Amino acid sequence: MPDRFVVVPAAYVFLLREGARGTEVLLQLRGDVPYMSGHWAAAAAGHVERGETAYDAARREAAEELGLTGVDLRFEFTMQRTRGGEDIDERVDFFFTARSWAGEPTITEPEKAVELRWCPLDDLPHPVVPHEALALASLGSGERYLSFGFAGERV
Repeated sequence: MPDRFVVVPAAYVFLLREGARGTEVLLQLRGDVPYMSGHWAAAAAGHVERGETAYDAARREAAEELGLTGVDLRFEFTMQRTRGGEDIDERVDFFFTARSWAGEPTITEPEKAVELRWCPLDDLPHPVVPHEALALASLGSGERYLSFGFAGERV
C-alpha cells in the first residue's frame, strides 16, 4: 500500500470594507512566529479542528484572533496546496470573506500578530504570505478551486 499523506485543513477570513480608494481588506502583520514571520496575512485564519466545519473554524478564528462575533461569512473558494520537494503535508484551505460582523477588530493574540491594517486590494503591503497573495488576487474571480505549489504550475 502506498504511503498516504495527511491533509491539513485551514480556514481563512478576509474582512472587507469599502474605503476611499475602493475595496479594502484587513490584514495582520505576523510577529515572531515559526511560519512566515514578518509577512502580511489574513487577519483571522487557522486550522480546522477535528469535528469542526470550515465555517465554524472561520467564525472561531475571527472571535479568537480579532474579538469579533456575528461574522457573516461568504465562501469564496478552496485552495489545495503543497510545497514541491519540501517535507510538509498537503493543505486544503477554505477562504471566506465577510463584510459585516459585530465588534471592532483588535489584536487579541499579540504574541502572533503585531499590527492590523486596512489595505486597498489593489495596493497590498509587502511581503504577503505567497499563497494568500494568490487568494487575494483571486477574490471576485468566480473561481471555486485554486492550487498552489505544485510542479509545472504558474504561481
